[in-house]
Amino acid sequence: MENKTSSDDLEMRLQALETRIYGERRNQGVKPVKCAESLARIQAGLTNTANKRERVKILHKKIEDLMKYLDPQFTDHITVPDAMKLEFILAEEDFLLSQASLLEQVSNLQPLLDSSYVRDVPEHTTKLQRLSQIHIKQQDQSESQSLEVKKLFDEYNKMMFLLSKQFTQWEETLHKLEEARGLKPLEQ
Repeated sequence: MENKTSSDDLEMRLQALETRIYGERRNQGVKPVKCAESLARIQAGLTNTANKRERVKILHKKIEDLMKYLDPQFTDHITVPDAMKLEFILAEEDFLLSQASLLEQVSNLQPLLDSSYVRDVPEHTTKLQRLSQIHIKQQDQSESQSLEVKKLFDEYNKMMFLLSKQFTQWEETLHKLEEARGLKPLEQ
């Protein structure tokens, strides 16, 4: 049952496609042309023609050569002589030697890259992330503690200033009272 509906759907889609391609010409009594059948006939005709003609066979064989000749690297290969290539290599000799020495250093350091320390990096990364979070949290706490300590120092300084001022006032009052009684103030 499902196959019938799926084939009906396919047939309807194909008819809609043919209507789009042929438009109203299809309904004017012209024999309906199936696209797939037309393409198959054209392909068969081209294949028969190509097989019968020796020149076409040769042309098909030459397509690969033509593609090779159209490649930009092929034209560079033809136009740049070997002497010029040698000069390019000699001009870059210092660079090539430095790259070779760097490559040799990398190959000498390869055992370090294969060590357990490097292999354990993902495990250490998770630990480092946790430590980083703890560090950030502690930095925030230290900032709040710093602000709190600064606030306490400000309050302490204000208190000391007020106490100093109060003691100065008391000393002046005491000094005036001692003068009024006729007592001699004590020298410090």
